[in-house]
Amino acid sequence: MDLLTVGIVIGSKHLLDEAQAGLHTLPVRVVMEQREIGEWAQFLEKLDQLRPDTLMIELTQLANPLEEVIRQIKATAGAPRVIILHHSAEPETLLMAIRANADEYLVPPFKEDLARAISRIGAERVKTSLGTKPRGKVLGFFSAKGGCGSTAIGCHVGIQLSQQAPVEVLLADFDLDSGILGFLMQSQCRYSVLDAVDNIHRLDLSFWDALVSNGIPRVEVIAAPMTRGVHRERRVEDFRHIVRFVRCKYDWSIIDLGRGLTSMSMTLLDELDETFLVTTLDIPALHQAKQIIAALRDLGYAQQRLRLVLNRMPRRTDITVTELESMLGQSVYAVVPEDQEALADAYADKKLAASDSSFGRAIARLGDRISGVQPKKRKGRFFFL
Repeated sequence: MDLLTVGIVIGSKHLLDEAQAGLHTLPVRVVMEQREIGEWAQFLEKLDQLRPDTLMIELTQLANPLEEVIRQIKATAGAPRVIILHHSAEPETLLMAIRANADEYLVPPFKEDLARAISRIGAERVKTSLGTKPRGKVLGFFSAKGGCGSTAIGCHVGIQLSQQAPVEVLLADFDLDSGILGFLMQSQCRYSVLDAVDNIHRLDLSFWDALVSNGIPRVEVIAAPMTRGVHRERRVEDFRHIVRFVRCKYDWSIIDLGRGLTSMSMTLLDELDETFLVTTLDIPALHQAKQIIAALRDLGYAQQRLRLVLNRMPRRTDITVTELESMLGQSVYAVVPEDQEALADAYADKKLAASDSSFGRAIARLGDRISGVQPKKRKGRFFFL
């Protein structure tokens, strides 16, 4: 079993001595030890930074409602398992801990029960996390303004990547207010990314598989909520955990971030391998693109991780790509030609655009460049199944 990291918050000297004695011979490394929680926001921030696999905490340290407190602990970056320690096991207290979704409830003497708990948690970590090293790449797509086509490009790129090799691809819609990724992909699943966020404390492979739809081989979809604008506020930080989870499950994850720089996109920037900013040539879109590029540069975002995509490029234009690069202060990564007719026909037939259309050929080139594979001759169409 891999070495587990443990955080300890125990005020009682007797419980602390018992816990330390129980941990002494176990394959664990204590990364945090304190006698009380202190200020709650700072405590959660510390958990985010240290990311212990397991948090051993004295029951009297936890405020009410207990269920919400444990949910917030498990929503931190490491998604720690929670072991509650208490002096006694009154039925009411034990039931309260179970209902609050604590992973273990231990009373002295700890030694044997703690060894079993650590062994079980370690085995679960190996099974559900797919190892500690990230396996896949995560790409974010967002538009300079509404209507620039980043969702369509992201969906088609995801399909393109899935056809290059036997890889697993996720298309995820993080645009909570106006996301249409599920519509474009004809997803029939009634669950959304918010269901994943609301269940971070029990998010594992089997639970995740119940949330996604998979109408196309090797491509899974998790959509935005169908009801717009009425969902309760979630911590944007919770979505970081979702990104880390899918990185370990899929070879490629395409995250639709909506339009503009939002609290969501700003929070997730560090979690993304590359960020694709999609703009068209209309003046408002170019203005917004320039503002976004400048803002990211001011924030210190690495220029080589930002990919500028020009969408709906007309055959004839008064401005060259070189001139656009100079105006925007960013090199152009890809150009997708104007091909609205092909897209409109495809959507009307509930399909993706034909691979032999101008749009399809541009997507093929973009997918090849992203994955680093050599271009090859393609035939056939992208279809919804």
